[in-house]
Amino acid sequence: MTSFATKITQFLDSQDVNYTLLPHQSAAVSVEDAAKQRGIRTSQMVKSMLLRDMGGMIALACCPGNRSVDPKKVRKILDCRRMTCVEKEQVESLTGYKVGTVAPLLLKRHMPILFDHSIKNEDCITISSGDRLAGIALHREDLTKLCTPIWADICKM
Repeated sequence: MTSFATKITQFLDSQDVNYTLLPHQSAAVSVEDAAKQRGIRTSQMVKSMLLRDMGGMIALACCPGNRSVDPKKVRKILDCRRMTCVEKEQVESLTGYKVGTVAPLLLKRHMPILFDHSIKNEDCITISSGDRLAGIALHREDLTKLCTPIWADICKM
């Protein structure tokens, strides 16, 4: 338990998941800034991209912080039409998180969650705490048990 609490830390506590809170000195402005403040490599971060297809399907595509999601690959896996990033103004209403704090847990609405296979390269990964002032380090297996992602090749080359 910690005095810094978000819905994600409270959920992890309720599930008896071991994690480490990684406080920031200031609100992170980029993946590189967050990694530096957390004292980790960007490859340990799980970066989330919220995508929408032409028919309105929403999906959360996740990759290591040092890589980028390829929406065309996500589209092919989900067998849907063209996928683009959701507008910043819509992220919070769809996920329950502000831009830059989206994590693959406790999403406001049900949606497919995709993880790139390269996330498996790290045993200890970090996600957003749901707050710009801290990240959370946890074992990859604990996270995947809680969010049951679709594993696929979704990163750009």
